[in-house]
Amino acid sequence: MAAILNILFLTENFPPETNAAATRVYERACYWVKAGHRVTVITSAPNFPDGILFPGYENRWCQVEDMSGIHVVRVKTFIAPNLGVVRRTLDFLSFMVTGVWAGLFEPKPDVIAATSPQFFAAVAGWLLGAVRRVPFVFELGDLWPASIAAVGAVQPGRALQMIEKLELHLYRRAEAVVALTHAFKENLVARSIDGNKIAVIPNGVDLWRYGPRDRDADLARQWNLNGHFVVGYVGTHGMAHALGNVLDAAEKLTPRGDIRFLLAGAGAERDGLIKEAARRNLNNVIFMPPQSKDAMPGVWSLCDVALVHLKNDPVFAGVIPSKMFEAMAMGLPVLLAAPEGEASQILLGDEAGAHVPAQDPAALAEAVVRLADDAEGLKTLAAKSLMAAASHSREYQARHMVAVLERAAERRGGEAAKQAPSPDTPGDIS
Repeated sequence: MAAILNILFLTENFPPETNAAATRVYERACYWVKAGHRVTVITSAPNFPDGILFPGYENRWCQVEDMSGIHVVRVKTFIAPNLGVVRRTLDFLSFMVTGVWAGLFEPKPDVIAATSPQFFAAVAGWLLGAVRRVPFVFELGDLWPASIAAVGAVQPGRALQMIEKLELHLYRRAEAVVALTHAFKENLVARSIDGNKIAVIPNGVDLWRYGPRDRDADLARQWNLNGHFVVGYVGTHGMAHALGNVLDAAEKLTPRGDIRFLLAGAGAERDGLIKEAARRNLNNVIFMPPQSKDAMPGVWSLCDVALVHLKNDPVFAGVIPSKMFEAMAMGLPVLLAAPEGEASQILLGDEAGAHVPAQDPAALAEAVVRLADDAEGLKTLAAKSLMAAASHSREYQARHMVAVLERAAERRGGEAAKQAPSPDTPGDIS
């Protein structure tokens, strides 16, 4: 058995928040704790995406709790909704400062890791590693600032160039980098980052949390979904997701009284989407507020097809949304509306659903009709989707990442890309 690690992880988002970064860090950390590793997570008081504190939490300088054996330290930040560049940047910067401050008072770890987005959590991880002379691992969850430039949140200019220089500095100074997609790794290697120090560990799903189930009768009655074919989008309603395209597709399908689009979640674009749907009188679009993680299987049970949707920009061709794997674990066919790239390759390779071009409402509407009118084909896709979920296990990814952390702790980050553990290895993840 490998040595027990003392891991310090910085992430601004963590449960009870339910976005991809929060879920990914928490689920992997649970497996690390189960294997005997000591895990401390420095994070903020939960408030994402609306900038409103979750019940039971305060925005204090330091709050400590135990969550599934993980030592969680929550620090004070400038809380802002996921709207507007200036306020969100102040939020990010405040976490960088208070996260470093809190990390100075924790027992010295063997390795420090931080995840993006958001980017300044990674800056905090690097700073803390430098001060405490501990190896730093950068988990690259998004190509920031390229992704925010792609959605128009910032304009090209000197400020963007300075952030890109800092971004490259972090990659170079990190003992190892964990990229969520092969496209992210290729991007870094093309910018002269050593590929040997970059491990690719994609998003995935905690299989035991999900599974096929009958439609939740109470929820279906509450949202008037009984007797309808439901296309469900479950996740953040942000600029990167271009959900206005879903409204355009829904408008084309208004004659089909049997089809409903369910949009569940929160985000910067949600209020605008609700107003636009009301203006167009789109009664076939249902907006459900964000739900807790425990409620997710019930929400997914309402869906006949899971919709994964991204903006039409080359940056998002390298993104693999985690909700795709949750849907697979629920035994749902996936309808991916995104630029052709890694996500579409995985989906079509698994034969788990259909892919249509990004931001093409006619293609999206046609695909929904094909799925709704082909009951046998839908069953086949559902079966293959469920079968494929096992190959995207969060437990395997936790084992893979802790192997990278071990190498980094031993100052062997240049071997991060080597010797991924076998997906078939049972039991202990250490």
